Amino acid sequence: MNPLIGRKKELKQLHGYLNSHKSEFVAVYGRRRVGKTFLIRKAYNNQFVFHLTGLANASRKHQLIEFHAALKTYAKRINWTPHPALDWFEAFRQLENYLAQLPTKEKKVIFLDELPWLDTHNSNFLSGLEHFWNNWASARDDLVLIVCGSAASWMINQLLKNRGGLYNRITDRIRLSPFTLAETEAFLETRRTGYNRYQTLLIYMVFGGIPFYLDFLKSEKSAMQNINDLCFLADAPFRIEYERLYASLFKKHERHVKIIEALAKKGKGLTRKEIIENTKLSDGGGLTRILKELEESNFIRRYKAFGKKKNEGLYQLIDPYSLFYLRFIQHIDEEDESFWLNNIETPTFFNWAGYAFEMVCLHHLPQIKKALGIGGVQTSTSTWHSPDAQIDLVLDRKDQVINLFELKFSINEYAIDKKYDMNLRNKIADFRRSTHTKKALFLTFLTTYGVKRNKYSGMIRSNLTMDILFE
Repeated sequence: MNPLIGRKKELKQLHGYLNSHKSEFVAVYGRRRVGKTFLIRKAYNNQFVFHLTGLANASRKHQLIEFHAALKTYAKRINWTPHPALDWFEAFRQLENYLAQLPTKEKKVIFLDELPWLDTHNSNFLSGLEHFWNNWASARDDLVLIVCGSAASWMINQLLKNRGGLYNRITDRIRLSPFTLAETEAFLETRRTGYNRYQTLLIYMVFGGIPFYLDFLKSEKSAMQNINDLCFLADAPFRIEYERLYASLFKKHERHVKIIEALAKKGKGLTRKEIIENTKLSDGGGLTRILKELEESNFIRRYKAFGKKKNEGLYQLIDPYSLFYLRFIQHIDEEDESFWLNNIETPTFFNWAGYAFEMVCLHHLPQIKKALGIGGVQTSTSTWHSPDAQIDLVLDRKDQVINLFELKFSINEYAIDKKYDMNLRNKIADFRRSTHTKKALFLTFLTTYGVKRNKYSGMIRSNLTMDILFE
């Protein structure tokens, strides 16, 4: 079986529940294909006293048949054969009966996977779960109930924000995020791809840190060949993943997709007002919920421009695959099966790569702070733009320093020429003049291979390469 990559914090949490003095009800959630089930199985070495996986698009009847089959298998250890349950209340009573007969006093782990699929229309599944936990399980001290699901809308609104019988009953939550670059590198090493960091970065810029996506890569092919084959061949899996991705996560996902597609057209992001104007969605609680669901699922981020108030925030697309799909896959003729290979290092390639690289950097702010030696310094992250200039990333530090970042993707060392030098000087002067800051301004470059030393590079305070993103 494949080894578990990274996830140290999450593993510590999952192992810690076994030593808790009370029963635990834990929700694990995250986007499709991020590795939730794999993590839980690995953490507990598949040692569950009961495990049930919901069936996609199945009726209550078939969900209960699956429940009965699972309980019947696990109940063999106590020589008990349950009868088929007619509803979820009876099913959970049978689960109580089985668990109560287990002899060990050690913590018993119950794993309900794809929980949203179990909650079919008018099934009363959630009511049965509430009764099971509130009236029986929570009164014990020997249970760990792990529930998991990819349907972010359901997990967030029906479980984590439940205002009924499960209100404040979740004892802990784990939001599983995509791999970092370091974890992606470690994952690819187990697949023996032999990629250097530039190729690993390219893969990340297309697929993000989604383990399931990375598992499609063929070790005998280069990064560019893999991208081409997985995204542009006639039967390529990532030609159809986009629609499946949002449909699997969100109820009425068309509204979520409208927002993603609007944000993909504007690199720096859109305000809430601009999102409404571009999507024609109505303002109100529904929009707030959709934006929160997208943010919780690592598709977008909310941030503020430097010097702006919190309520003037911008929403920005940060999902690499969604950007790549909307920039290229969506519009390519099915007969153009070598599109990506034919566009290596063309203006089309570099136009996308610049934005995608910025996106990767935003996913690795802790690594950037560590490289600057300010991991322990309180900072706020923002961007800045004026009518004539824009700064990709601004780190406003408590120690009276502001790092002004230039994030540049290049296939070689990045060279600053006379024109760009003047542009940088004007940009920094414009920033100080418009923001009225008295803090020291440190020009910071983060590029793939660093900035080439020449007569214009002396003004750079920190010259960082892509290697620091892999820490």
